Amino acid sequence: MSQLDNLFARWQVRALLVFGQRERALVRLDDMLNVNPADVYALATRAHVLAELGDKAGALQALQRQVAAQPGAAPGWFNLGYLSEEMGELDQAEAAFRRALDIDPKLDRAWYGLSLSLIRQRRFDEAIAALRKNTELQPMSPYGWYQLARVHVDREEPEEAAKIIRHLRGFEPKVAAQLERETGLVQPQA
Repeated sequence: MSQLDNLFARWQVRALLVFGQRERALVRLDDMLNVNPADVYALATRAHVLAELGDKAGALQALQRQVAAQPGAAPGWFNLGYLSEEMGELDQAEAAFRRALDIDPKLDRAWYGLSLSLIRQRRFDEAIAALRKNTELQPMSPYGWYQLARVHVDREEPEEAAKIIRHLRGFEPKVAAQLERETGLVQPQA
């Protein structure tokens, strides 16, 4: 497939997706992969479409092929970790997130994903370390802080969770209030 043909095929896929023609887009993506089985764009897009259609196993296979074709790209490893974690494949998710972080240690969402996998495995010490890195990289995002507070509650460390709730109140009062309701750790208003 010439470079021009490849660009045209990508344009066709995008147009089909814009108009909600996912199945037809998959056919076009498969055509592209028949010509070039290591086409990272086609593999990544195929994984995304399959996941949207509920075919997580197919999406996982496409992501595995993508990281094999482009092992030095952190986003592919992150996507593999995310889908693996969602499917309950926690060892595979952890390995994929760690690989993404080996490539790009500042990929905050990979630290967050790693922490979720570790939490589900009840490996709280490692989860806390990953969440601290996530909140260091994204200090104004409530997601890492929320999970960090939940881990401290699970570890029966209410004073640490309360500190996080107070911190969140400064920039995400709704999340702080949600944590108070969920944990029963009501903080005095300043």
